[in-house]
Amino acid sequence: MNREESGITVRLARCAMAALFVLGTGHALAKDTVKIAFIGPLTGGVSSTGLGGRNSAQLAVDQHNADPSRKYRVELVKLDDECKPNVGVQVVTRAATDRSIIGAVAHYCSAVAIVTVDTFHRFGLPMVVWGAVLPEITYGNNHKEIHRVNGTMINEGKLAAEYVHKAGFKRVAVIYDTTDYGKGQSVHFTEFLKQYPDVTVTGSYGVDVTQQDFSAELTAAAGGKPDVIWFGGLTPQGVAIRAQMQRIGISTPFIGVSGILNEGFIAGVGPKVAEGVVSFHNGAPIDKYAKGKEFLAAYRAAGFKEEPDAYGPFAYSAAQLLMDAIEKVGPNRAKVREALNATRNYDSLVGVINFDDHRQNITNAHQYVVQDGKWVYWPDSKYAKEAK
Repeated sequence: MNREESGITVRLARCAMAALFVLGTGHALAKDTVKIAFIGPLTGGVSSTGLGGRNSAQLAVDQHNADPSRKYRVELVKLDDECKPNVGVQVVTRAATDRSIIGAVAHYCSAVAIVTVDTFHRFGLPMVVWGAVLPEITYGNNHKEIHRVNGTMINEGKLAAEYVHKAGFKRVAVIYDTTDYGKGQSVHFTEFLKQYPDVTVTGSYGVDVTQQDFSAELTAAAGGKPDVIWFGGLTPQGVAIRAQMQRIGISTPFIGVSGILNEGFIAGVGPKVAEGVVSFHNGAPIDKYAKGKEFLAAYRAAGFKEEPDAYGPFAYSAAQLLMDAIEKVGPNRAKVREALNATRNYDSLVGVINFDDHRQNITNAHQYVVQDGKWVYWPDSKYAKEAK
C-alpha cells in the first residue's frame, strides 16, 4: 500500500469511527424533512382563533422534532385563508400543488372548508379539519382525503336547544349569517327546538356577513317579545349585534354558537356587555382534558403571545395525528390518507379519536358562559349554581 492509499484508508476509518460515536452517544444523524401545512384565518375578524390554532399546531410540531425517536423532522407551512372562501381555495391549491407538502391541518371557517374539500380530493392531499363544524364538510361527500377531529354543528344545535328548554325560555328569536355556516347552524338549532312543543321561534332573520347595521333586524326581533336571542355566526357580527342590542336598549339574553367562543368576542363588546352570554362548543375546557394542564404548561413555556383559544387543542391533536400517520407509513400522500382513514382509538389531547365511515370524529358538545370577563365552563359557573 502506498502513502496516498494509506492516507485514504486512515481518513475512511476516522469517518466510520465518528459515525459510530455519534450513533453510540444517542445523537441522531440528519433526518429527512417532511412538510405539512397549517391553514386558518391568521388575519381578520376571527384571527384570534386562527392564531391560537396555528400556535397549537406549531407546538405539536416542535415537540415532535424534539423527540429523538422520530424518523422525520417536520416543517409547518403556515397559510392564511382569511376566513374567505376564494382565498381558501387559492391557498389550498398552493399547498396541494406543492408535492413536498404531505398533509394539512386545515380550516376554522366552515364557509371556507366546504369549498376546498374538492381541491384536497382532486390533488390527493390528506387533510384534518381542526375547527370548521359544518356537517357537510365530511358528510356531504365521500372524499377519502377529508377528516375532522372536532365535532359538528349538529352537536352544538342539540345542546343549545336543550339549554333553551331547561332555562325555561318559551320564545326564541333567531339571527344567523347567510353563509353555509350560519344557515346550517340555524337549520340544526331550529330542528332540535321542535322536540320542545312549548318553545316558539318568534322570528328568523338572515344577515349578510358584510352587514354592519343590524337595527332593523333587532327591532323586528324585539317586536316579537322573545325570551332569548340566538345568534348563528362568527365573532365580528356577534360583537356588532350584541353591542347594538345594548345601544338600542334590548336587554334580552343573548346566546350564540361556537363562532363567538373566543377572546375576541369579549374584547370586542367589553366584559360588562359580554357578561352572561352563553355559547356551545364541541370541546371541553383545556384543563378538563387528561393532558390539558400539560399542554397549557408547554404552550406557556413556548412563549406564544396569543391564547390557544377554544379550538387550539383540536389543531394540536390534528397535527399530532397527521405526523404520527407520516411516521407510520412514510411521506406518501396516498399512504398517509389510508392511515388516517383507519384511525381508531387514537389517544389525543382532546380525547380518544375514532373516525366513522365518513372520517368524522364523534364528540359531545359543552356549554360555556362569559363570567367576569372570561369564558367559563357552564357547570363551574355561578350561573349554573343559580339555575339549580
